[in-house]
Amino acid sequence: MNLNNARATVSAYLDADQPVFLWSPPGTGKSDLVRDIAGERSLPLIDFRAVLRDPVDMRGLPAIVDGQARWLPPSDLPNAERDGKEGILFLDELNAAPAAVQAACFGLILDRKVGEYRLPHGWRIIAAGNRQSDRAAAQRMPTALANRLAHVDIDPDVDTFTAWANKHDISPMVVAFIRFRPGMIHVMEGSDLRAFPTPRSWAGVSKHANAAPNLRLGLVTGLVGEGAAAEFEGFVRVYSTLPSLDQVIAHPETTPVPSEPAARFAIAAGLGRKAKTENFAAIMTYIRRLPREFEVMMAVDAVRRDAKLADTKAFQDWAVRNQDVTML
Repeated sequence: MNLNNARATVSAYLDADQPVFLWSPPGTGKSDLVRDIAGERSLPLIDFRAVLRDPVDMRGLPAIVDGQARWLPPSDLPNAERDGKEGILFLDELNAAPAAVQAACFGLILDRKVGEYRLPHGWRIIAAGNRQSDRAAAQRMPTALANRLAHVDIDPDVDTFTAWANKHDISPMVVAFIRFRPGMIHVMEGSDLRAFPTPRSWAGVSKHANAAPNLRLGLVTGLVGEGAAAEFEGFVRVYSTLPSLDQVIAHPETTPVPSEPAARFAIAAGLGRKAKTENFAAIMTYIRRLPREFEVMMAVDAVRRDAKLADTKAFQDWAVRNQDVTML
């Protein structure tokens, strides 16, 4: 499922106090999803990296208390007095931990305790990791542990990435390129497993999209690999030949319309990012001169980014003409 569907599924599991494990390839946004869910619920989030622990770390250190040996738990596990009565304990990269550490986490997940430590009643558990098939540093999860978790598989999705990117100032060139080449959103086959395309690495590319041409190719190659970087560089060169978006908005009926598919994706993505209530009518006038698929792409991206655009007459007229289009 995509991240949006995963968000709703994980939220339902949290409401039922069901520990859940998120599976996905590297760089697809699992950690960001958990942080977003915690933020939406105004809950504290503790990121506990089991992969950095030894089995004895989970129990803590011995100490003499009132003449008896007691185990003092790790200070970064939730404490109700310090961290609040409710929150989310995030066991990221759990299945990258050695089997003995995973076994120690079994008690935390099953009985909400490890050694003398007890997880506060209002705290929920989310774990995450990569699949062994993703060629990541993943260990086989013990079946007893797996059986105590709900499992959610997350796959990269262009529409979800686009909606996220348009709200987080990711370069319109990156968004347009992924729209033009959706298969490039996540590619591991044939890569050297150092630099390869993922939603996370494309977000990194955004920081260098406007770099000097003599530097950009090398910078992007270091993030997504040679093949993807070469394709992106070619796309950027097409993007740079387009009329300015301000020109389009000022003269929507006379500004030239591109004929190349790459250029059409580029200008539709740029206009979707540029759209405001005061210029949406002009943008709609221009985009109607392109094939319908680009008109739909621009309108959907724009309204997902800024819901106020749905109240404009330009959008309402468009919606009447395009009643078959879903905005979800």
